[in-house]
Amino acid sequence: MQEWFADKVDERDNVFMFSWSGSVEQAEVLEKEEDQYIRFHWLHAPKEEYFEFKIEKSEVANQTILIVKDFAEKKDIKDQSQLWGHQIKDLFHRIGS
Repeated sequence: MQEWFADKVDERDNVFMFSWSGSVEQAEVLEKEEDQYIRFHWLHAPKEEYFEFKIEKSEVANQTILIVKDFAEKKDIKDQSQLWGHQIKDLFHRIGS
């Protein structure tokens, strides 16, 4: 995640510290299944909110699919969608897709 999601990522006791341009946000791991998904909760966000990365394999097309779930206020959906679009493009660039 350090190569595409944040400038720097550290983890301690199931809490991840994500850094962007000197700003640090902390998120705890709520659930995870290796090579399947990981669900985080921002420590500053309401308890019911989370963000999640999930990997699925398409049997028909033999493709790997990344599913991102995140919470946003209605007024912020467009900006959040653009942010995630940029993050995913960066990921594809880094893995050579």
